[in-house]
Amino acid sequence: MTSSNERVTVYVYYRGTPDTRFDRDYYTNHHLPLCMKAWGQYGLLSCRAFYPAIDEDGTIAICESVYRDETAANAAFGSPELREVMADVARYTDATPIRVRGLPL
Repeated sequence: MTSSNERVTVYVYYRGTPDTRFDRDYYTNHHLPLCMKAWGQYGLLSCRAFYPAIDEDGTIAICESVYRDETAANAAFGSPELREVMADVARYTDATPIRVRGLPL
């Protein structure tokens, strides 16, 4: 468990096949900036996208989001802006986002 003043990393990943619709350009250039605009005010410090080197069944995209602390992450995911961010998902994929929190080793 993290202390209240440690940075929190949240990973959002998407699973599918090479045929699953996922617009990387839209995700990188529109959705992630939308997340920063919506949640930067709560303490989102950065978010970056990663894509597999080869197309195969499994993970098709990963986003690493770093929050100032636990309070910031909770505030962002409980914010009124969550609705706008989630509504944007349909614009770039049919896959369901899966959110997990990473813990430092």
